[in-house]
Amino acid sequence: MGSNDDRVLIDISSDEDDHHADQTYDDPYDSDDIIHDDCSIGDDDDDDDAENDDVPIDDKKASNEKSYVVLKEDKLIEGQKDEIKKVTSVLSISKDEACMLLLKYNWCVTNVHEAWFGDEIKVRELIGMLDVDHDVKFPKNDETEVDCGICFDSVMVKDTANCGCGHVFCKVCWKSFVNTAINDGPGCLNLKCPEPSCEAAVGPDMVNVLAEGEEKKKYDRFWLRSYVESSQKMIKWCPGPGCDYAIEFDDNFEDDSYDVTCNCKYVFCFKCMEDAHSPLDCETVGKWVLKNTAEAENTTWILAYTKPCPKCKKSIEKNEGCMHMTCRKPCLHEFCWLCLGPWREHASRSCNSYKLEGGKVNKDEQQRDLAKKAIQRYTHYYERWAANEKSRKKALSDLHKIETVDLKILSSNYDMPETQLQFITDAWLQIVECRRMLKWTYAYGFYIPEKEKEKKAFFEFLQGEAEVGLERLHLCAEKDLQIYIKKEDEEATTKVIFNGFRIKLTGLTDVTRSYFQNLVRALENGLSEVDSHVAVNKTSTSSDHGDAAGSSSKVRVRKRSTEDGEPWNRSPESAKRARFMMMMTRHPMDDE
Repeated sequence: MGSNDDRVLIDISSDEDDHHADQTYDDPYDSDDIIHDDCSIGDDDDDDDAENDDVPIDDKKASNEKSYVVLKEDKLIEGQKDEIKKVTSVLSISKDEACMLLLKYNWCVTNVHEAWFGDEIKVRELIGMLDVDHDVKFPKNDETEVDCGICFDSVMVKDTANCGCGHVFCKVCWKSFVNTAINDGPGCLNLKCPEPSCEAAVGPDMVNVLAEGEEKKKYDRFWLRSYVESSQKMIKWCPGPGCDYAIEFDDNFEDDSYDVTCNCKYVFCFKCMEDAHSPLDCETVGKWVLKNTAEAENTTWILAYTKPCPKCKKSIEKNEGCMHMTCRKPCLHEFCWLCLGPWREHASRSCNSYKLEGGKVNKDEQQRDLAKKAIQRYTHYYERWAANEKSRKKALSDLHKIETVDLKILSSNYDMPETQLQFITDAWLQIVECRRMLKWTYAYGFYIPEKEKEKKAFFEFLQGEAEVGLERLHLCAEKDLQIYIKKEDEEATTKVIFNGFRIKLTGLTDVTRSYFQNLVRALENGLSEVDSHVAVNKTSTSSDHGDAAGSSSKVRVRKRSTEDGEPWNRSPESAKRARFMMMMTRHPMDDE
């Protein structure tokens, strides 16, 4: 990488320059104590302050609110009945007629009213509703015989049925006609009279009388589906396997995320109905999935389940969720599954950044070299995307085991109800969610243009902090927890020490959640923070250079920006963030 890149991709752990020498910043992850000490996470107040400072009160309140409601079948039926009642009460028509009108106008009461009062006769013809003055005379004596229009048998009037149009058919033929239509699919909702030349509608009341058993249940289900699938309201079925819940989304909610978690635990995007992919937009997800399909041969190789130990070269299989690998005895080398680097180098940083190898090539090799680098770059992002998806699935499996088996063991080991062990479930739920988000941030990173170096550097900074936090949390929940489940050493696993573990795991969960909230917020805003700081820095630098030209003094004052409406505070997390932004946007003259 050239010298220009070196100015941008700066080591955030390096010493600060003389302009900021008098400033101090606390990093909550600088010490390994958060993982390795005797169940201590340091000063609880600092962690609370970090979270409270970085998340405004309004944001905290909003985070507890949802932009959607999960609806059971009874709630859907209740909503459907309310819409029908609104139509019958205003238009003074039957429930049957109201149902057919709402079906035609996509369950929009306003559209029904507008069409009806605009031209009632036209609407009646369109729907197949008979005129009010339509009168058909039938024999008053039920014992009178008439001919069925389908089977042509002579039957008594009491054994016939009609939909008000005057065409008479025996009930046996009617039932066969109705049941066949229901088994053919949702088209039965628009059922017309069996007489080919007649457009009279067969309403739900008549169908419910004639339909039998399973067909009747199917018909009711089709009506409910029409309310959800045809409605102009923001209501959709959960796409989870075997799920009967529906989701009603509030499009006016002040939140750009379409991620939805159904009561069946399935998480999906309400907009595209695919797996949840926040902070990535649906269009970019589509491009990424398409590229993965096109690169099928490469992805097969990337997804190999084994890798050689960097030290002893023995084949290692990944069978746990976190990326911290330890080779078998006698090697015991600890390394990162993704980059194969020593794990000790990952204590305070992540290997999320893709580094392009330098070197000159001649014209004959240039095309091959570009293709090779493109594959290497894609491999970097895809491997991490796929690895986090695999870890997410493993975490889901671990969560199920914890909820069904391990919590009972812990409850027995420490004589406490399972309700007091909710912090463990919360930690694993956070791990699952963060793995999903981290997975999609790698797809996001792949599509950041190479020329936008400041944005790329800031993205990798935020992503790296979030990833380090997640690995610490995952390691604690996955491996440290086993000590208290197995309880092999009674003295090292007393209830007091277990309570310390609770504090530690809860703290890691909160800190990790905070990091990912900041990461997602920044990505959903298009990393606009970088643009504002670069613009302010350029203005400030231009002013500084003008002052320097008119004076022999090179003393300049760096101004901190508050123009984006969110001034930097002094919490450890935001301080590191501010420090990085100032270092990233330094002008070369600052180094003089």
